[in-house]
Amino acid sequence: MPDEALTQRPMAPNPAEAEAQLKADATTAAPDSKDFAPMPQPPEGYDPREEIMDRVVAAIKTCYDPEIPVDIWELGLIYRVDMDGQRNVEIDMTLTSPMCPVAGELPEQVRQAVLGVEDVNEVKIELVWEPPWHQGMMSEEARLQLDMF
Repeated sequence: MPDEALTQRPMAPNPAEAEAQLKADATTAAPDSKDFAPMPQPPEGYDPREEIMDRVVAAIKTCYDPEIPVDIWELGLIYRVDMDGQRNVEIDMTLTSPMCPVAGELPEQVRQAVLGVEDVNEVKIELVWEPPWHQGMMSEEARLQLDMF
């Protein structure tokens, strides 16, 4: 019986035969045959920009007014964040005061932070003064951090 089992095993081809068989398989394979399962389709209504926008907001939250230990998102300094279909981002922001010493630096810091977000192409920052910023624009989290209750 042991001899029968040996004769039933497929014999390994020699290297030249194996290479020839691989080439033959490659030329005869159907162009639409796949070795992998199809990629799952995103759910209906899924927009990848929503995920990118979450990362944009996270990037904005890394920016701080150096005089206040709260990020500018929680301070309420960001008035608008929009992204178009080409993943270009436009941001309207303000400062706590027109005389803010970082007026020239903070918008560029925000721009650079958002440019660092994967899949974002361009970033345009508009510094706006209307409506004027006031403490009521801060989030509850910011007020707690600043003991303003």
